[in-house]
Amino acid sequence: MNFLEVFMLSLIPTFEGRYAVVYGLGKGYPLAETVIASITGVILLSFVLPMILPLIDKVMLSLENSRLFLSKVARLYLVYIEKTRKKAKPYVEKWGLIGLTIFVAIPLPGTGVWTGALAAYIFGMDRKIAIPALILGGIISIGITALPTLGLLKI
Repeated sequence: MNFLEVFMLSLIPTFEGRYAVVYGLGKGYPLAETVIASITGVILLSFVLPMILPLIDKVMLSLENSRLFLSKVARLYLVYIEKTRKKAKPYVEKWGLIGLTIFVAIPLPGTGVWTGALAAYIFGMDRKIAIPALILGGIISIGITALPTLGLLKI
């Protein structure tokens, strides 16, 4: 159950693997199981998000001017896209794979695999470049948060 709990938390936007690992370690779950569950979530998101974002984008754009409650969700999505564009642009446009990796690795809300995948989509980054950057950045982010949690790195 510990693995599944950490894995499910690692799929949540902004929480992702970087905070799922902290949660698991804080609960006293085994180190290897917690890290593997967090990394598994990062890998899954890194492959799935670049594939489904074009579909999500089309749906949200079609709902933007509808009279349904979903139009508000669509507008929130479009605002999020604009914020992502502004945050990620300096990293992604100038540095490509390395920039996206760094952007995803920064363990702060508004960065991470979800936002990085959206940034890669917005800037038209090839999936062959985006997916490795998302995975590597997500794993680095897990390390950045796990090491202080374990007391191995004092910040």
